[in-house]
Amino acid sequence: MTKAWQWILDNKEWLFSGAGLVLVVWIGRLTFRRRKANTSQKIRSGKDSVNIQVGHNMNVRSEETRHDEKGE
Repeated sequence: MTKAWQWILDNKEWLFSGAGLVLVVWIGRLTFRRRKANTSQKIRSGKDSVNIQVGHNMNVRSEETRHDEKGE
């Protein structure tokens, strides 16, 4: 057996008691910490404008009929 496994077996009562378990979980969180994505987003808008800000792709469907510049 490796030294780490032997140490775990020798100290299993302390290790899995309340204080030991908290310490193991805390060390595990430090070791396997995920970095949080930067969620800071800014948007500037003008008067009477409609702004929609999303974190990913967004599809917008409109029922509005569009006409060309000639009025046809």
